[in-house]
Amino acid sequence: MGFENFKWYEPEQLEDLLCELVAWDSRTGTIGEIEFATRMLKKLYELQYFQENSSHIHFHDAGKGRNAVTALYSSGVTKKTIVLISHFDTVHTEEFGGGLEDLAFQPRLLTDELKRRIADLPEDAQADLASDEYLFGRGTMDMKMGIALHLHLLERASVEKWPVNLLLLTVPDEEVNSSGMRAAAKGLVDLKEKYGLEYELFINSEPTFTQKPQDPNYYIYSGSIGKIMPSALFYGRKTHAGEPLSGLTSHYMASYLTRAMEFNSDFVEEAYGEKTPLPVCLQQVDLKGDYSTQTSHHSAALYNVFLMRQNADEIMKIFKKTAVKAMAQCEEDYKAICKREGVQPIGNINVMEYWELLRCAEEKMGETEVQGIIGSVLADEALDEREMSMLVCDRLLLHCQELAPAVILFYAPPYYPAVNSSENGLVQEKIALAQKVLQEEFNVDAKQVHYFNGISDLSYVNYDATDTGWRSYKNNTPVWGETYRIPFREMQQLQAPVMNIGPYGKDAHKLTERLQKESAFIHTPLLLGKVIESMFVTIEA
Repeated sequence: MGFENFKWYEPEQLEDLLCELVAWDSRTGTIGEIEFATRMLKKLYELQYFQENSSHIHFHDAGKGRNAVTALYSSGVTKKTIVLISHFDTVHTEEFGGGLEDLAFQPRLLTDELKRRIADLPEDAQADLASDEYLFGRGTMDMKMGIALHLHLLERASVEKWPVNLLLLTVPDEEVNSSGMRAAAKGLVDLKEKYGLEYELFINSEPTFTQKPQDPNYYIYSGSIGKIMPSALFYGRKTHAGEPLSGLTSHYMASYLTRAMEFNSDFVEEAYGEKTPLPVCLQQVDLKGDYSTQTSHHSAALYNVFLMRQNADEIMKIFKKTAVKAMAQCEEDYKAICKREGVQPIGNINVMEYWELLRCAEEKMGETEVQGIIGSVLADEALDEREMSMLVCDRLLLHCQELAPAVILFYAPPYYPAVNSSENGLVQEKIALAQKVLQEEFNVDAKQVHYFNGISDLSYVNYDATDTGWRSYKNNTPVWGETYRIPFREMQQLQAPVMNIGPYGKDAHKLTERLQKESAFIHTPLLLGKVIESMFVTIEA
């Protein structure tokens, strides 16, 4: 069959397709993110298969007007199905500045303009720009090229009548809360039942991320790192700044836990020679609304922890142990100061998990009143899920001040469970095949990484069917079931191994985000095609 029958096969065609997808500005939280699904629908209808099988395209409500999109190519000869996962939202473009922001979504024009401003770029970006081997632009690398690659595969499958099913899934809001993938998990379960599919492999096509600065290597991933955000509300006793020891500031308390959390090796995991980054504080928030000489008695902190094999329950146990130790040190130092100054300490610091605070509040006020307090916070559309989580704890403790001074430990969204298929025989086979193809065809030495370090939507499939540690997350997440939910039960039904095979690029989320053209338009399309062809079923004559 001649290549003239294809729209998205040749490198030039793929570059045109990428530039069109990038031009559909779909920054997270914008109207473009909402409109992308409809544009994707029209693009799918350019394939004759979907003109004839429009019922195989589905939208999955991700909230706020956004939709995930699935498109099923059904071979008609097997239940075996490969799911192709991507996201279509991008981060914002403030770093481009007024002079370049209008070109952020026009890769060819932006690349040409950057050549005129090449002296303003970092040295490695200058070298790549001068080589003419890269295409610059927001979303070129992260991850509109992944969508282009999956459309290419759908077209090949439908035209060449591949004896395997492909299910394209592209989602919004990967960059903030993964609302799209969390909504799509239920959709994948529904489609599995509706069409009698058997999911054999989940392939994401996030780009290769460097493992260190100026890393030239190409990577194939057999898993994706997890991320969770253990957080704390610090609730002290307010006082006038002129009488500081008549109270206890929340900032004094917070400083002890933040110091104990940042770079804490107790949270570090190691597997397959890879290690999780050290935890850090992502945000500290003073909940005092205005300036005055009254001290701040309530504040909150959000901590970032990466995961490989641990679940939410195990992390909460380490977090609580860390908090108890930190507050013991805080108390000891505070009481020494009080003794030095000849004043009476105000009391010990309680360390409690959110579910314990909720139980205390319900015993004191009744469930109806407590739900009213929580509901008043969740009804404020100006707040995001992290702010809501802090304020729910704060409002409940306002009505239970007999517990203060206190530190309330909770989880703030988002949560990305770790996922790994390195021990799976199918994945091992496909990685060996991918390495062989890249070496023989292009002299590229592809290396395996066991945990994709950029965080991905693969976190929401292939969840351990026996794990119950997620209940700790549910019980300690103040916004659970209202503005935030993880479909753990559906994820446990999506039992198939995962891989990430994507193009080589650099500087995701930066002005110099760029895609290596040969990798994107030549190497990766061939590679993905070979991997999927190796999974064709044998059709009896």
